[in-house]
Amino acid sequence: MPEQPLIVAIDIGTTKVCVLIGEIGRSGGVDVVGVGLAPSDGLRRGVVIDIDRTVQSVQAATEAAERLSGTKVKTAFVGISGSHIGSQNSKGMVAVSGHKHDISPEDTARAIEAARAVSIPNTREILHVLPRSYVVDGQQGVRDPIGMSAVRLEVETHIVTASTTSVQNLTKCVQRAGIEIEELVLAPLAAAEAVLTEEDRELGVALVDIGGDTTDVAIFQEGTIAHATTIPMGARSVTSDLGLLLRVSPEVAENIKLRQGTALPLEIDPDEVIQITSIGEEGPRPVTRRHVAQIIEARSTELLDHVARAIDAAGATNRLQAGLVLTGGGALLHGLARAARDQLGVAARVVSPTGVGGLVDTVSTPPYATASGLLLWGARSGAAEGDRRSGGGAFDGLGGRLRKLFGGLNP
Repeated sequence: MPEQPLIVAIDIGTTKVCVLIGEIGRSGGVDVVGVGLAPSDGLRRGVVIDIDRTVQSVQAATEAAERLSGTKVKTAFVGISGSHIGSQNSKGMVAVSGHKHDISPEDTARAIEAARAVSIPNTREILHVLPRSYVVDGQQGVRDPIGMSAVRLEVETHIVTASTTSVQNLTKCVQRAGIEIEELVLAPLAAAEAVLTEEDRELGVALVDIGGDTTDVAIFQEGTIAHATTIPMGARSVTSDLGLLLRVSPEVAENIKLRQGTALPLEIDPDEVIQITSIGEEGPRPVTRRHVAQIIEARSTELLDHVARAIDAAGATNRLQAGLVLTGGGALLHGLARAARDQLGVAARVVSPTGVGGLVDTVSTPPYATASGLLLWGARSGAAEGDRRSGGGAFDGLGGRLRKLFGGLNP
């Protein structure tokens, strides 16, 4: 019986590195067979600042996933984000080839390549060219033009770019860990695979993935991505504020945030008290939970204000019928969804990743959204077929190259 093909996902964050190994079943689904986590302190705001520490984190997480799955990782889909990420819209136009003038996949590929011909600084490179819609001989709003008769084909795309230096440093870290990169995938695009439905994308939705130092925002309208940006602020900002104002260690501040904290101070009894031990003090002292919540509220309000600005920049204000979808480790903060609803005036909910099987009890929480999405991205790209076999195999990268060429026609 042939071995099932595998896909590997690596999510390198500012607080943790997560490695998932997924087995692709005959029905096309993905079952998680390996999970590895390791602390990460080699990145700041999504950018590598210490290559050696990042390499060690990737190796540690990979080895843990390999032990659990009994396989050897050789290549992987890797998430990328950070404030260096940029995006813009671009159009491409080509004449339809063939004597019958029927649009072929090659025609759409040429149109997408034409859209890539945008002027970007030599310090940046293109990560994705994502088709949004096609125009067939003046007929706008075409989703899938293949097979239609036409003389001229136009495509409107969303192009995601990244700092070349940041890409090179991230690539270097993964390669030094002994892993080849199948494809670099924008983290919120990957997370969208695991947390958004087709209805969300059609109605209009803002995906807000809250990490340690950064928050990724991806806005989808009419089924496709319309805007992507990274806010240089995340869950650690809340922890830092608590540590500074309560004079406690980062570990104690994080524990207070998750166990006693909320973004809704008015819900807390003003007389409710918790005991904390500040740095340099011998014994505990009382602090009201409402005071803790007020500290959290201030930073949460600032973060949500940045999210509102991103929505406005995309021209999506009052156009998000599906509201906000919050995910990532920072979304676990109690009361954040309701605070977002109250401040932004749209529906908001916290969503965990779906669509994968296997070790779902382990990965079915918001912190695993990007890693789970990377598995689904890889599976849908078709990269696990052919020569890709158990233990990583001799990955030829065909799926990744095709994914880049067509730019995620079904994001």
